[in-house]
Amino acid sequence: MGDSNVTRRSGKNQLLDLYLTFAKIGATTIGGGYAMLPVLQDEIVTKRGWATESEIMDYYAIGQCTPGIIAVNTSTFIGYRKAGILGGVLATLGFVTPSIIIITIIAFFLQNFAEYPVVQHAFNGIRACVCVLILDAVLKLGKKALTDYRCVLIFVAVLAAALFTPLSPVLFVILAGVAGVILMPRKKPEKTGDEKASDAGGKEGTS
Repeated sequence: MGDSNVTRRSGKNQLLDLYLTFAKIGATTIGGGYAMLPVLQDEIVTKRGWATESEIMDYYAIGQCTPGIIAVNTSTFIGYRKAGILGGVLATLGFVTPSIIIITIIAFFLQNFAEYPVVQHAFNGIRACVCVLILDAVLKLGKKALTDYRCVLIFVAVLAAALFTPLSPVLFVILAGVAGVILMPRKKPEKTGDEKASDAGGKEGTS
């Protein structure tokens, strides 16, 4: 009975921690999903160890390919990984709560908020900061994603198509995925412990 109560409390604490952590990320992330990456790496990977950098990149890739906002999708994936469906829901709610509160306050009290000179000057500074955050995210993603000449080839091809053609980004994602399947070397899945033990037993029986 005591163990079950401890388990429930630890589960509740984990869910609350998920909500508060992503509320903090949502409140301090300005500039959209890509600007969120450095904050995620610091909070989720370095401080809490909830995911590795490779996993964060995978979540970003999936979030880019699925409908919705990439930052929200990534929050959902991480929350689900830590605590199932309820964890995904609470992580998502935590991320969007600060934005909802701030936008509601601005809309309620200040009809012409963006027309104030001080706000316009602040936005100019914020835009410059956002560019730096996005560039930082691109450089970190590039170090992890461009691991061999095949990845570089896909990167260059997509970059050229994005710069010089009017094609949809959705098509780029699909074609890059197909190119990855075709170009990347096939890796044999690692054997489980039971499979290794079975192979060892077979070899002993043969000998």
